[in-house]
Amino acid sequence: MGGGVSYRDLKVWQKAMDLAEICYEATREYPKEELYGLTSQMRRCSVSIAANIAEGYGRDSDGSFIQFLRISQGSLKELETHLILSGRLGLLQPDQVSILLERTDELGKMTRGLINSIQRKSRNDS
Repeated sequence: MGGGVSYRDLKVWQKAMDLAEICYEATREYPKEELYGLTSQMRRCSVSIAANIAEGYGRDSDGSFIQFLRISQGSLKELETHLILSGRLGLLQPDQVSILLERTDELGKMTRGLINSIQRKSRNDS
């Protein structure tokens, strides 16, 4: 990938880390009986978003990076589902769900934009 640039410099990775941090904070208030349920699931998939961006970047090939970005998108959709369910169950307030879903939407758009950019670059390099 980009000479001298780290995955930590990618805005999409930084936003994913911010989202994971917010999810950890939000789930601190979940009931103890959810520790191995929604709490664990939300934390794992939120971390997976950033981790897959980093792992794909480290593979040092556009095709692999795109594959891991798509896996990251899958984790993002999983998180959205958990957020919506958390709202329906009253574990998160509607305004919290709304704010978090805005963040997931933004991150999804950024990820799609990065995928499209890499694909265009790859086509132009061919």
